[in-house]
Amino acid sequence: MKKPLLAILLLAAACKPKKEYNADLLIKNAVVYTVDSTFSTANAFVVSNGKIQAVGNIDSLEDKYVAREVIDAQGKAVYPGFIDAHAHFMEYGLGLQYANLVGLKSWQATLDTVKNYATHRTEGWIVGWGWDQNTWANKAFPNKAKLDSLFPVRPVILNRVDGHAAIANEAALNIAGVKPGQKIIGGAIETINGKLTGILVDNAVGIVTRKIPTPTEPMIQAALLDAQKNCFAVGLTTIDDCGVPYQLINVIAQLQHKGDLKMRLYLMLADQPENYDYLFKRGAYKTPGLNVRAFKVYADGALGSRGACLLKPYTDQPKWNGFLLSQKTHFEEVAKKIAEHGFQMATHAIGDSANRVILKIYAENLKGKNDKRWRIEHAQIISPEDVKLFGDYNIIPSVQPTHATSDMAWAIKRLGADRLKTAYAYKNLLKQNGWIPLGTDFPVENINPMYTFYAAVERKDLKGQPDGGFQMENALDRQEALRGMTIWAAKANFEEKEKGSIEPGKFADFVILDQDIMKARGSELPKIKVLKTFVNGVKVYEKK
Repeated sequence: MKKPLLAILLLAAACKPKKEYNADLLIKNAVVYTVDSTFSTANAFVVSNGKIQAVGNIDSLEDKYVAREVIDAQGKAVYPGFIDAHAHFMEYGLGLQYANLVGLKSWQATLDTVKNYATHRTEGWIVGWGWDQNTWANKAFPNKAKLDSLFPVRPVILNRVDGHAAIANEAALNIAGVKPGQKIIGGAIETINGKLTGILVDNAVGIVTRKIPTPTEPMIQAALLDAQKNCFAVGLTTIDDCGVPYQLINVIAQLQHKGDLKMRLYLMLADQPENYDYLFKRGAYKTPGLNVRAFKVYADGALGSRGACLLKPYTDQPKWNGFLLSQKTHFEEVAKKIAEHGFQMATHAIGDSANRVILKIYAENLKGKNDKRWRIEHAQIISPEDVKLFGDYNIIPSVQPTHATSDMAWAIKRLGADRLKTAYAYKNLLKQNGWIPLGTDFPVENINPMYTFYAAVERKDLKGQPDGGFQMENALDRQEALRGMTIWAAKANFEEKEKGSIEPGKFADFVILDQDIMKARGSELPKIKVLKTFVNGVKVYEKK
């Protein structure tokens, strides 16, 4: 009797219908912040072929879809993949290969770090990144004397955290042919008592860095992949890489085609003739993972190195206004040709004078209301009478909230109380067009978008200071901050129809966090961690 029974069971198993999958992934038991037009929430969504197929209630979705993989979010919050609207992705990756000087509290600590780095990298140039004299007890620029004694022959250049100043040793200066008293448009070569101090500001930095051997393609590939790994770990799925050479397009495209580079990138080509020639002849470049349709222009330098161009002198240096990095005619010429060819212009402008110059040049080319989405990157210090130009000509202020909380301790010394009051005015800028993209400017700031969110809504540093927040009238609410890191950042890139929210038809780029940033206490926001990051519905990071 056993054999006939076994045969019956085997026959029944063979006749049982196989599951017919009609979806790749089902996320359920989640608090899904869709960031759609009504900022609705759901508890489940379905992914097929790398895109969101349906969003809604788990009961109705399970009735309709059978997914190959099901993830129970166990009540955790899910958000669209975070988008950094202003960063330096390749530069950050290359910086991971350099001496890390971020957060060091003195010039001596900086020297010690460089000395230790040199014992591991024994040949070639020594390059460092991240020192900031504003965080030292002695807030003056350092002098190269000790650097010369440590490295009398080997060239060294150490970049300030904002990328707008550097200190080079004598060996590096000699290679570049830098002389005491030398002048350069849009830059400064510090000379005291007829001797070089090693300090270079803005365009002067390039005199030296152009002598550093160009990174090889394998080095660039390694840098991109190293950067990707760290960015996925903090929930970033798209990054705007600002000011890159056109040659990077093919390197990125090849890595993405191979499947090694999954990060989506929006490239802004640097303000160089060869980049204009390339893109004007070829036209915009667009794939699901790569978008190239913009140019990054620099109007002035940074406030921390006193390179920002101000309408009135610096409060702590009364005879100094900073400077534009090029003649005004240069900005007029590039704006005209960018407009004629239908591309996006994105201009770094920190000081109120630089912002005024660029806003007026934009106005001449945009000629009223438009949807060209030309951007001012940083828009830190705006004269009150100029703010309305953002709305009058639909100019997009692309801001980085952590700049406000990093700068606030010393910015008042540069600007004075009255001028500071209208600086870092994100809420006021938001009102001009009704939306505002947010970024970090990494590696100038930390890559973590949780810090962006925290700085935007709490206006405090990581120590929780100041108690009441910094100029809270310009804080964003949590919904605005999340939109700024997702759908509004996508809109700044003309990509709001394909990413930035969890809606049917859009890329399945999303993150699961260990706490809900819409409900967590303000003090907890910078501590929130990413549990999982997905691109195209495929997991690219999971917290161990």
